[in-house]
Amino acid sequence: MNLLETIAAAGGGSIVREIGGSVGVPQAQAQSAIEQLLPALARGIQRNATQPGGLESLLGALKGGQHEQYVEQPDRLSRPETIQDGNAILGHILGSKEVSRNVAGRAAAESGVAPDLLKKMLPMLAAAVMGSLGKQTSGGGGLASLAGGGNGAGGGADLTGMLSSFLDADRDGSALDDVLGMAKKFF
Repeated sequence: MNLLETIAAAGGGSIVREIGGSVGVPQAQAQSAIEQLLPALARGIQRNATQPGGLESLLGALKGGQHEQYVEQPDRLSRPETIQDGNAILGHILGSKEVSRNVAGRAAAESGVAPDLLKKMLPMLAAAVMGSLGKQTSGGGGLASLAGGGNGAGGGADLTGMLSSFLDADRDGSALDDVLGMAKKFF
C-alpha cells in the first residue's frame, strides 16, 4: 500500500475528513489537496532518509515520536500540539517555510484549494504521514529489525525498501519514477 492509499484508508477516511473539516474544506477537496501535497512530503522523507545520518534520524523519530497516535486517533490532528509537531516535521522534511509555501502554492493550482488553507493542512498531513510510517515500520517486524538491531543484516536497506514500496504510487516496483514525476509539479 502506498502513502496516499494508507492515509486515505486510515480509519475509513477519517484522516482526510479530520484534516479537511479542521480547515473547512469538503472531503472531496481535502482528498484532492492531500493527493497534491503528498508527493512533496514523500520526496522530502526519501531525500532525508538517504542523507548521511538521515536513516538513523528517521528511525529515531519513528521510534520515539509517538506519531502513530495521529493515525489511530485522527481527531488529534487539529490540536495545537499536533500542529506544532507537524510544523517541526515539515522543517525536517521540506527544510524551510519558503519550500512549504511553494508546495502549498503549487498544490493550490492543482487542487483548487486556497494556498492559505493548504498551509494549514500541511502540518496535520505531515503528522499523519509520520504516523503512517510509524505504523508501517512497527507492523513490519519492529524498528529494531529495520535498523539492523536483530541479526545485524542490512536493516538500512530494509527500511529503504519499505519506504520505496510505501512511496511507489503506481506499484511498478520503483518509487523513483513516481517521486520524480510528481516533483516536477512542485519544484
